[in-house]
Amino acid sequence: MTDRPESPEDYRATYERMLGFVPPRVAARFEASGETDPELLLAQERLRNMVMYPDALDQKTVQLVLFGILHAKLSDAAKLHGLAALRAGAGWDELRAVIDLAFLFTGFSAINRGPQVLADIAELEKKAEEGEKQ
Repeated sequence: MTDRPESPEDYRATYERMLGFVPPRVAARFEASGETDPELLLAQERLRNMVMYPDALDQKTVQLVLFGILHAKLSDAAKLHGLAALRAGAGWDELRAVIDLAFLFTGFSAINRGPQVLADIAELEKKAEEGEKQ
């Protein structure tokens, strides 16, 4: 990615493009940090942007990797990156395969959470589609 965002609004737009909406925790961080320490917010977002948009990987791959890492850590943020993977061109079979891979190193906690995570992603996908229609 050669054109990097510059303003808080530009960075906020990266979440909207990635997910179709800005997640509530991210929106709260933008609001709080934007008021108390806007330079720190920009530094955090610059770093996030540099790492999340590497020249060596396409966004589908990036998002599948992030989904797998977060799912293996049993993080609820996994569903956001699962949605981002779908929006970047991944399919449901790929998400299921990543859940299976997470099982190898996390165990039954990861595989047992998988169906609910996929259902949550489907709900987020609907939310994103509804938001984009407005």
